[in-house]
Amino acid sequence: MKALPLTLLLSGALLAAPAHASDAILKCRTLADGPARLACYDAIDVKAPAPLARSKEEAFGLGPAMTAPAKRKEEAKSVTSTIEGRFDGWGPGAQIKLANGQVWRVVDGSEVALPVASNPKVSIERGMLGAFYLQVEGSNNTARVSRVK
Repeated sequence: MKALPLTLLLSGALLAAPAHASDAILKCRTLADGPARLACYDAIDVKAPAPLARSKEEAFGLGPAMTAPAKRKEEAKSVTSTIEGRFDGWGPGAQIKLANGQVWRVVDGSEVALPVASNPKVSIERGMLGAFYLQVEGSNNTARVSRVK
């Protein structure tokens, strides 16, 4: 019964391990002596992959809604892009895809009909208490949004 959790743990380590660690794990498997095998596994240097470097704009809206004040100073205050294709407004829960690849969802239940526009400019600004607000150029309406992607 103890073998199953150990097997799951080791298989998880194998999936997350870099290539050099995979070779070491295969070597450890060949050891017949239990304590020597365990010592072999313990000696494997498995490091978590480095996080992807993102620009302030790419990271805008991701992560915890509220961050420490010192960290907040490093973050972007807003992002500007365009909405891909035809756009005529939004409704509750609508997902809006920007040309920069970001996807935002309307979370405040608002519904706004706008004149049909093609690739309109849009800005999303950081508000109080971790909120984000979307505004389409040429409109006075805003929607509270959260980042999906």
